[in-house]
Amino acid sequence: MKFLKLVALLLVISTANAQSSQDISLEDIWKNYKFYARSINGIRSMSNGLNFTTQERGKEGINLVKNSYKETGAKITLIDATDLIFDGNKIALEEYEFSSDEKKILIGTEVESIYRYSSKSLNYIYDLTSKKLSPLNIDEKVMYATFSPQADKIAYVKNNNLFYTDLANGQETQITFDGKKNEIINGASDWVYEEEFELVRAFEWSPDGNKIAFFRFDESNVKEWSMKMYEGLYPEEVRFKYPKAGEENSNVSVHAYHLEDNSIIKMNIENPYEYISRINWTNDSKQLAIQTFNRHQNELNIQLTDVNSGNGKVILNEKNEKYVEVPKTEFLTTKNQFIITSEKDGYNHIYLYDINGKLLKQLTQGNWDVTDYYGVDEKKGLVYYQSAETSPLERQVYSINLTGSAKKQLTTKKGHNEADFSSTFDYFINTHSDANSPFYVTVNDRNGKEKTVLQNNSTLVETMNQTNLSKKEFFTINVNDQQLNAWRIKPSNFDETKKYPVFMFVYGGPGSQMVENSWGSSNYFWFQHLAQKGYMVVCVDNRGTGARGADFKKVTYKQLGKYEVEDQIAAAKYLATLPYVDGSRIGIFGWSYGGYMSSLCITKGAAVFKTAIAVAPVTNWRFYDSIYTERYMQTPQENAAGYDDNSPINHTGKLKGNYLLVHGIADDNVHYQNTTEMTLSLVNSNKQFTQMAYPNKNHGIFGGNTRLHLYTLMTNFILENL
Repeated sequence: MKFLKLVALLLVISTANAQSSQDISLEDIWKNYKFYARSINGIRSMSNGLNFTTQERGKEGINLVKNSYKETGAKITLIDATDLIFDGNKIALEEYEFSSDEKKILIGTEVESIYRYSSKSLNYIYDLTSKKLSPLNIDEKVMYATFSPQADKIAYVKNNNLFYTDLANGQETQITFDGKKNEIINGASDWVYEEEFELVRAFEWSPDGNKIAFFRFDESNVKEWSMKMYEGLYPEEVRFKYPKAGEENSNVSVHAYHLEDNSIIKMNIENPYEYISRINWTNDSKQLAIQTFNRHQNELNIQLTDVNSGNGKVILNEKNEKYVEVPKTEFLTTKNQFIITSEKDGYNHIYLYDINGKLLKQLTQGNWDVTDYYGVDEKKGLVYYQSAETSPLERQVYSINLTGSAKKQLTTKKGHNEADFSSTFDYFINTHSDANSPFYVTVNDRNGKEKTVLQNNSTLVETMNQTNLSKKEFFTINVNDQQLNAWRIKPSNFDETKKYPVFMFVYGGPGSQMVENSWGSSNYFWFQHLAQKGYMVVCVDNRGTGARGADFKKVTYKQLGKYEVEDQIAAAKYLATLPYVDGSRIGIFGWSYGGYMSSLCITKGAAVFKTAIAVAPVTNWRFYDSIYTERYMQTPQENAAGYDDNSPINHTGKLKGNYLLVHGIADDNVHYQNTTEMTLSLVNSNKQFTQMAYPNKNHGIFGGNTRLHLYTLMTNFILENL
């Protein structure tokens, strides 16, 4: 009897251990979404600073819920999904914006993505008092519908023109009339500004609501790119303007529309410029700060411009021998001052200037980078930001006063912390993660004290506890006179007396960072899947990557790919010396810039790498866009050797190992041209390789079963060739 009890107990323990060490399947990751980490959707702080709203799924659809920063679980449903009915049709709450008086909510539905950030949608106005839903435009999608500061009008872009609707009488006013597809854009940005400057809505209401400043893009002389969408008997050809490196850009100007007399004043920019990256209204609604760059992007000017005359003067000029990053800027509402970020002392820091461009104070300083700017509480004189001060691998949230003193660290958990502050800065929602822990979302007070847990991902954490996982570990590699940060995931049941193949993951582009103590999402579990198959997965941040100051980042200037690939090759050689690594079985994978890197590694590093996978790679910087490429390379006309010396298509003859080349045919960003040119070069060099093209898929290669198919393809390629 005792023996039977012992057997039963052992069976229970055995079963429990089996349940706690389940392996990961690709279907678990990309079909069943078993390892999906949840966050909080649609966070908006309300004007009182005491409440915030979120989008939460209910039985009938998405509800809009009012939450309390202070009281746990205090929730009120502002809009139930069943309230959103118009002409008998159910309206889905996909996007929303409050009016300034918080009496109305602008709802975007049937949202249609255009490029990475841009979209258009049908828009409805919901009156919170009357519970009435009314359309902004009947059956017509518009872009970037935005309330005026006085909540009485809504501006938007339609058919490349700027409009506004007066909510008092429903009258629509057309502001511009020359908009035309692939020629003139008013109030929205062209492809390259959206992608590289993250400029999406290219208009701004003045604080007094009497004016609208907007960008006008004349892209008539920009060359078109075309791609095929294979849907139907005859493929559809999509054409859009895309300036490649060294080619002509849009002619961009800024204008101010005056609602009182329907006049439009063009802003006269004093110095020659190529790009207008940002505009900011000053607090009196009389002046517009216009931020411009020259074509090399190594000179930044901010011009303060009178919106009645269109004339102005430069109040800030910054030059760099390599390039200047687009700064974060904010003009104070109660003082004639502005805040701006800059790398001019070698690290990204926050500066305070007066309205005439006089430097008042460098607010942050030290051998570390400010990695995000959250805003300023003008009443208390405090600035809030995120930085890598404790380590390039960490992100913490801080406050500092407008005299540059009394700095306070508001988050303390090791890992990655992001903040979403209330309108009064009395609270913030902190999203924390680390390399082995998913998002943990809390409400914190202004001193950083945790008040409420909004999302702890307990279900995912429990699933992970029952899964056969290896810890992601951080270490450093000393190569090429540099100490490079790296992480690794060791094979399951790691035995240091055995030798294991290594699979490296790389991105490596300017200012990027893959080696950080933060959540790795789906790729984290794919790497765990490979570890269960007996591979050691390693990632190394090469020279040129971010959070380590301007010198470390800008060393790759005018020769992208050179130092980055040298570092990846040297790192692979170092790994090969470790007693538990099989140096004859080292592979590498990257996407986009990482695909460029992996393509160079398997060619220039043919003696080191056995296998490489390149997804959506740049194969020659001549094929990529003007703003990104020229920031780091100047133009091909000026720097031909820089473009050609490290182009993978010029090194295909060196290929010895196994190479998988993958691309989406409808990639509007890194064009499929890159893969066709790489293919031609490989054929001319008589090199065998494997290729997969995904029709109708963009740079992200997703949708339906696509991700599962892609990662199954890559996994099988690794298992067979590494």
